[in-house]
Amino acid sequence: MESRAEKYLNFFKAVVGLRSFPVAIIYLILIPSSLLWKKYTSPLGLHKVLVAYNFLCSALSLYSFAVIVKAYYQGGLLYVFAMEHDADVKHAFTIYLFTKHLELLDTVFMILRHRQRQITFLHVQQYGRARRPPRNHQVYHHASILLLSDYACHFTPWPAIGVMLGMNSFVHVFLYLYYGQAALNPTQRPQWKKTMTQLQMVQFVVGIVHSSFGYAHHGFCVYSIFYGLSMLGLFGNFYYQAFIRVRREKKSE
Repeated sequence: MESRAEKYLNFFKAVVGLRSFPVAIIYLILIPSSLLWKKYTSPLGLHKVLVAYNFLCSALSLYSFAVIVKAYYQGGLLYVFAMEHDADVKHAFTIYLFTKHLELLDTVFMILRHRQRQITFLHVQQYGRARRPPRNHQVYHHASILLLSDYACHFTPWPAIGVMLGMNSFVHVFLYLYYGQAALNPTQRPQWKKTMTQLQMVQFVVGIVHSSFGYAHHGFCVYSIFYGLSMLGLFGNFYYQAFIRVRREKKSE
């Protein structure tokens, strides 16, 4: 029987061998290369493309969420800790993995539109005294979730792992609806950005609690806890910078 250390080592080996691994590497290389694009080209509008793209991502997220809910409805409450292959979970992860590849276009569209200021590796840049902080765009999240979803789809399409898929898909239904509405009416942006960020943070809190209980009682991987903590910290920082710090600066003037 493998020790925990051996399982973690094998996990990293498997990740490097994933088909999405070179995609993630190319994606990360694309970020610094984008400065050349900005230097030698003019920005593209892409208005209609962005509207269609964001609503498509929302629809795909809704579908994968519905499939995972079906699996839990049939399996019962404790199915969220089941570590066994499930056909519905496998199908949901297949759609989810496709969606995670598609969502890499977030960054591509920013580059084509010369919105490099919105792209940061870990989370958000320091805003200084800017009135409108950039969109909560996270290269770390896009690259890491791509690899994790690929691994889960091919090796662990379990209901226990599907909890993350379900919560993230649910959040992304509304997240891309928000982006779609913003692209549809650029002058009248939706007023629920703060609520969206709070929903994202709740997602990670629930995920951490689920992973911690699973680690203690069901043999879950400890990395899921650390990953959830890293995401909560990054989104917490964004929330502070975008909503708390900006409000304080306005009051001080």
